[in-house]
Amino acid sequence: MCAAPKQGQKLPAGVDTEKETVLTGQVLDGAGSPVAGAFVRLLDGSGEFTAEVVASGTGDFRFFAAPGKWTLRALSSTGNGEVVVSPEGAGVYENDITVTK
Repeated sequence: MCAAPKQGQKLPAGVDTEKETVLTGQVLDGAGSPVAGAFVRLLDGSGEFTAEVVASGTGDFRFFAAPGKWTLRALSSTGNGEVVVSPEGAGVYENDITVTK
């Protein structure tokens, strides 16, 4: 079986991961299957809304943020879920979000 990389996780050309903080991952249901079309919100350390994206057809999402404490929250018809991340500096931080009802 071929183990091709996830297509949604590829960063755009020109992104310098030594200077930028990238929060990326996949929205998954309780069985581990991707959830397409989920709304993924980025909340700052105080819980304030900062940004929102729609997960790709394979459940992938990506935000460019600053180091600090962030909450990634996914909302979908399959359910909701969230994960708290605290990137300390530049780089790619992968965090999947599992949604449940």
